[in-house]
Amino acid sequence: MAKDELQVLNALDVAKTQWYHFTAIVIAGMGFFTDAYDLFCISLVTKLLGRIYYTEGHDKPGSLPSNVSAAINGVAFCGTLAGQLFFGWLGDKMGRKRVYGMTLMLMVICSIASGLSFGKDPKAVMATLCFFRFWLGFGIGGDYPLSATIMSEYANKKTRGAFIAAVFAMQGFGILAGGMIAIIVSSAFKALYPAPVFQVNPVLSTVPQADYVWRIILMFGALPALLTYYWRMKMPETARYTALVAKNAKQAATDMSKVLQVEIEAETDKVQQLDTKRGNEFGLFSTQFLRRHGLHLVGTASTWFLLDIAYYSQNLFQKDIFSTIGWIPEAKTMNAIEEVYKIARAQTLIALCSTVPGYWFTVALIDKIGRFTIQLMGFFFMTVFMFALAIPYHHWTMKGNQIGFVVLYSLTFFFANFGPNATTFVVPAEIFPARLRSTCHGISAAAGKAGAMVGAFGFLYAQNGFGLRNTLIVLGVINFLGLLFTFLVPESKGKSLEEMSGEAEEEIATAIESAI
Repeated sequence: MAKDELQVLNALDVAKTQWYHFTAIVIAGMGFFTDAYDLFCISLVTKLLGRIYYTEGHDKPGSLPSNVSAAINGVAFCGTLAGQLFFGWLGDKMGRKRVYGMTLMLMVICSIASGLSFGKDPKAVMATLCFFRFWLGFGIGGDYPLSATIMSEYANKKTRGAFIAAVFAMQGFGILAGGMIAIIVSSAFKALYPAPVFQVNPVLSTVPQADYVWRIILMFGALPALLTYYWRMKMPETARYTALVAKNAKQAATDMSKVLQVEIEAETDKVQQLDTKRGNEFGLFSTQFLRRHGLHLVGTASTWFLLDIAYYSQNLFQKDIFSTIGWIPEAKTMNAIEEVYKIARAQTLIALCSTVPGYWFTVALIDKIGRFTIQLMGFFFMTVFMFALAIPYHHWTMKGNQIGFVVLYSLTFFFANFGPNATTFVVPAEIFPARLRSTCHGISAAAGKAGAMVGAFGFLYAQNGFGLRNTLIVLGVINFLGLLFTFLVPESKGKSLEEMSGEAEEEIATAIESAI
């Protein structure tokens, strides 16, 4: 197999872990850091937006109407879904690197723009916010298939899972940073502009300067993306795209010689030979793709879809759950900026204790125990903990039991991240052919975002319709379905990308044919 494989690909597969691996993780990971920051920081400021723009008299603080709240939380996901499909396809057509810069610039521009609004009228502010968050999501969507594909194509065989998972794990730091920036900004404004609590003075409890708080928090998302733009543009195109898709063996060898700092022979003849003899130029909608990878694509897309229903509904509505069980005080006992501070503090604590460690457990163990085992185990424990929260729900709402609820709730997050949230991202970047890899990852990720939209819109209406307890039971059932669909996904631990996608078999068949 090794002698029939292109030397440049073999060199990447057997390369020792080097400095360039870590720079690739940071460059691709900063995109994910920004993605998570931008997607999740909105949940920190939705209550503040309600107080500023939708005052409802003096009985209780203003809150966003449910349709506006659902739109603000969900519109970025609509953009993300569209971006994953579009940029995933474009990444296979134009090359990973050329599209990579576009997505980043779109994220930077829209992060800044979402903090600016046209007019002071609530409708104008919300419409502007939704418009720019849609396009922000579109840029974020492109980052999913491109970051995963670039990292999988750069990594070596032995530690590929850990490298792709490490890129995804930067999401945890993004969520953490969102909470920390919100804490810093709200603390500074709280100190500079003291205000009475709502029940003392409903009008003065929301100071005019509170309008800057949410804008600063949203606009900060542009900074990390901007810092990595230069390095993204300096990264060479991946050798697998250049050699297997663009058919330019010489360029692939030159690029990887610089990166790996070894001499690599440009096997132009072998690429041409593979090109003329190979029967693997099947497209996405061919029966050959359906026969080889159809079930795999169903597996990666369905597990990601089911996971994100549960994961995003939990994440976006943490603040409502914490308020329901009394972990965050009643809104009228706080002023507007203090409420942002309390919500951010609660979310940061959850991120620090369960979300971030979960990601890094996956990074440490994915190449030892395998993707399949981690995903199965994650879905299993998420199901168990969801039911443990839902069935004795009344017990958790009673005074003194809140800590138990928060611990179990944190454990569902821990096993989402040390489980399917990481593996659903890793596997689609490993099991499909090079020329369809980015597209298939985009399709799987878009299925995930469709799940996130079901979570964002559905959770809101489900909670209002049949209560939090029944909603948690439904989420438990969804997690169990995810466990069943995991059986459609193959294990890719320790195998090369070409072995997983079936391209290696074709190379051997081609070599035998040419020998005959």
